[in-house]
Amino acid sequence: MGVVTPPTDRTPKQDRSRATRRRLLEAAVACLAEHGWAGSTVSVVAMRAGVSRGAAQHHFPTREDLFTGAVEYVAEERSAALRAVPDQDRAAVVAALVDLYTGPLFRAALQLWVAASNEEQLRPRVTELEARVGRETHRIAVGLLHADETRPGVRETVQGLLDMARGLGLANVLTDDTARRRRVVAQWAALLDGVLD
Repeated sequence: MGVVTPPTDRTPKQDRSRATRRRLLEAAVACLAEHGWAGSTVSVVAMRAGVSRGAAQHHFPTREDLFTGAVEYVAEERSAALRAVPDQDRAAVVAALVDLYTGPLFRAALQLWVAASNEEQLRPRVTELEARVGRETHRIAVGLLHADETRPGVRETVQGLLDMARGLGLANVLTDDTARRRRVVAQWAALLDGVLD
């Protein structure tokens, strides 16, 4: 996540509001990834973003609004980056998909999933968000891989790739799994060549 320059007094109000919102969303993802749900409050996020708690609550009236909005915002940013991956090299596409699940966004989303499993008011929002993000990621993967889902087994193969990537992300939460992950990515690219070509 990039460094956001605080707005100046000469910045139009709408632009300042947009910049404040973006800082809050990025700070919320960073807090979730670093401190988990229990350690990520609106006050902590506001402090990290350099805004008042009141300003944070103006943009996001509830804690749930803030954190689901944050994961959605960064997921959209990552989807845009994923769409820009060159689709000529299948191994690069597989690596980019796996990278989605090994960074701060995945850690933040994971914290949100765990919280949603225990908090009734959060669960439907996170479930809906994850379904939407999952469908979009699958759609992008199909396009990048030039996968013809009318062929038997292709849809399941692409979904298996995304499920495998999520599993690699989970393995990476506790330890750095980079070396093994590289070998698995290469093997999946070779498997995809056999199934999709």
